[in-house]
Amino acid sequence: MDLQFTADVVNAVKSEVRKVIVGQDDSIELMLTSLLCGGHILLEGVPGTGKTLLVQSFASSMNLQFGRIQFTPDMMPGDVLGTNLFDFRTNSFVLTKGPVFTQILLADEINRTPPKTQAALLQAMNERQVSIDRQTYDLGEEFMVAATENPIEQQGTYPLPEAQLDRFLFKISVDYPTLEEELEIVRLHGYRSAMPKISEYGLVPVIEAAHLSAARYCTARIRLTDPLIGYIVDIVRASRRHQSIQTGASPRAANMMAAAARAYAAISGREFVIPDDVKRIAVPLMRHRIVMTAEADIEGVTSDQALRDIIDQTPVPR
Repeated sequence: MDLQFTADVVNAVKSEVRKVIVGQDDSIELMLTSLLCGGHILLEGVPGTGKTLLVQSFASSMNLQFGRIQFTPDMMPGDVLGTNLFDFRTNSFVLTKGPVFTQILLADEINRTPPKTQAALLQAMNERQVSIDRQTYDLGEEFMVAATENPIEQQGTYPLPEAQLDRFLFKISVDYPTLEEELEIVRLHGYRSAMPKISEYGLVPVIEAAHLSAARYCTARIRLTDPLIGYIVDIVRASRRHQSIQTGASPRAANMMAAAARAYAAISGREFVIPDDVKRIAVPLMRHRIVMTAEADIEGVTSDQALRDIIDQTPVPR
């Protein structure tokens, strides 16, 4: 197991992303965790906090094919997946591939498109393949969706259904920067009003597909002991009994938590998972997988508060 190789890959990506992004260390860390265990991410934050720029910088640090979908209310599933068009020259139908046929997909403002179009990504995210006119097309093991959404604007938006949310490994809250970070952002990007172009900052791709496969192979072999497996399952099951939670996390959440804990241990340079790894990823991994009760909503109890309560009350294995 070559943890040093994985650490080198992680540090190289961080260095490239930080050429453009100021702060957001937690978001970058969770994105790398998701990358190493093959998960998808949903970034939620108010406009202007750099969500799109963060994903673009992240993708630019990898020598992988990058695609983008700017979701709008009038989009159809075919605009995402592609469609078969008749070619009069060959007298046959030919597939015109949609933007989903890529390796790193930015699904920008995903909640601006109707559920019918959102659902076009379900199979792609879960199986890394899509079906078009009864034919199945493989998207490759590197396929990863990084979606963004705005939590405060409701007009013209369509909340993601629970089945779609469950496909995302993490829901990352992109918060406002600190004072020092905001000052640095203005120094770096404050010479124009438009969004900066990634190409101007000299980002260099530092990950090849082979590098990513090797890092994932290493990550999958991080040691997770039976007591820690029990700890993960206890946290997930406790979400189904908490008084403020109407619907708890599914068994899929436990599987994903185990994979993410291994990945977080890998980027931390360890060959084994510790309880702090589980605690670190539990809230962003579960916050979009639970449904709060009406009473909790009225009282202002958030999903994050309920999950932290569960983590505090769940016995930690020695």
